[in-house]
Amino acid sequence: MSTVRQVQVTFDCAEPERLARFWCEVLGYVVPPPPPGSDSWQAFDDQLPPEQRGRAFACVDPQGVGPRLFFQRVPEGKVVKNRVHLDVRVGPGLVGAERLAALDAERDRLVALGATQVRRMLADGVDESCIVMQDVEGNEFCLD
Repeated sequence: MSTVRQVQVTFDCAEPERLARFWCEVLGYVVPPPPPGSDSWQAFDDQLPPEQRGRAFACVDPQGVGPRLFFQRVPEGKVVKNRVHLDVRVGPGLVGAERLAALDAERDRLVALGATQVRRMLADGVDESCIVMQDVEGNEFCLD
């Protein structure tokens, strides 16, 4: 059995670059360098046939620890709840009011970037508080 060495998370979306740049801001990720022979991603994109332009974009963890995020344009829109989502860990180890303050501060930052709060779930004795959000294309994620 082979060992998995890397994981990439792929998002189907309408606007790959817009969604990638949103997630760069959320996670502190960066856009990787363009392919060899291209001065910029725009120059690379301009070399593609018109129907292929803007079809994909990516972002990476500058520390090389987190997974690469890949965004690909698909013709259909999002219809139902995600079966897989990202948990953005902003309050690990925090509880009570301190945790809620950290979650609320991050929520406010992400709302300013175009995210939407779906619901705020308070600690229930089993699970700690979290906030369910949607990114700029309506994909769910949690502030945890």
